Amino acid sequence: MPLTFPQQRDPGKSAGRRAEVWFRGGAPGSPAAAGKSPAWGGTAPAHRWSAGNSGQVRAVPQERDFALCCPFRIKEEWNFVAECRRKGIPQAAYCKNGFVDTSARLLEKIERNTFARQSSLSKERDKRRSPFVFELSGEQWTELPDSLKEQTHLQEWHITNTLIQIIPTYIELFQAMRILDLPKNQISRLPAEIGRLKNLKELNVSFNLLRSIPPELGDCENLEKLDCSGNLELTELPFELSNLKQVTFVDISANKFASVPICVLRMCNLQWLDISNNILNDLPQDIDRLEELQTFLLYKNKLTYLPYALLNLKKLTLLVVSGDHLVELPTALCDSSTPLKFVSLMDNPLDNAQCQDGVEVMESERDRQCFDKEFLKAYLEDVKERESVPSYTTKVSFSLQL
Repeated sequence: MPLTFPQQRDPGKSAGRRAEVWFRGGAPGSPAAAGKSPAWGGTAPAHRWSAGNSGQVRAVPQERDFALCCPFRIKEEWNFVAECRRKGIPQAAYCKNGFVDTSARLLEKIERNTFARQSSLSKERDKRRSPFVFELSGEQWTELPDSLKEQTHLQEWHITNTLIQIIPTYIELFQAMRILDLPKNQISRLPAEIGRLKNLKELNVSFNLLRSIPPELGDCENLEKLDCSGNLELTELPFELSNLKQVTFVDISANKFASVPICVLRMCNLQWLDISNNILNDLPQDIDRLEELQTFLLYKNKLTYLPYALLNLKKLTLLVVSGDHLVELPTALCDSSTPLKFVSLMDNPLDNAQCQDGVEVMESERDRQCFDKEFLKAYLEDVKERESVPSYTTKVSFSLQL
């Protein structure tokens, strides 16, 4: 299967990198790997499992054997991917079902679509340049500038990739605030005064160092989007957040939630819930209280069964779980006649991948979780575009030298 990487590396430099690939069907030796069961809504192509000179195991669909057997083909795809990266073209646009389409016609089409998207992004940037938007990024920032306190007319804060640890209490002065976008900082706590922002619509505090959320946030009754993902140590949400009846999006993935927070079950307009990569053992029997729920992401938990109450969620169109430990689930969830797309992910069977030279690839947990989310985001976007979904998908990690 062709591989794509986030950036092109100097061929003259040898650097170990951990690659993660999603295979259709199953692991080596499984029926799906041999082409004996449907994988993507049709008959799964047979795979040839082979080891290269470095001992790396590869799965090569027979109809695409040349993709990895021919060095020219590899170089062609590598250069094509690098060109797409330089032009800002997202991977989902040129990589479908695990294969890279290098046709020039496709590139022209992608460029046209990208130009339209870039025009939209340009308008968004122009909007951010407005006097009502504050932006800050860079590790040189350890605290907010003193002058910010005087700019109480601001409606949006976009602060990312800084070393800022604390949001000051004077935030309550920003009564016009609508968007607080604070991902990938070092924020360890949020002030109780955040509850006085009555016009707040979106709060993104993902990939920080939060261990708790202030109950006063429940006073922000106009909040529509809440993202607390990737804080790693967050274990609960305060019951007071039950007051947030306008919330449609909640992401609390990559934390340590042992159960679905009660307050989330009371968000009657919730449409998107991501509680993946936590430590859930089961789901509440009254999960069907979320009548408006459309997307439910549950993968990377410790679930062994799924309750029949999920069948009562009539608007649910995408359900993603980890199938490694599931022993019981309603068969109707897999019924192709329903609009629900049920995706079962098989987690990584190789836990301790190492480079060829024996040096283990060390990544921070937060960076790894962030990469996983971006990877799954692209994968799910691809799933949504298909008429049918794979019966299951296996993620495999291995090491290689570039």
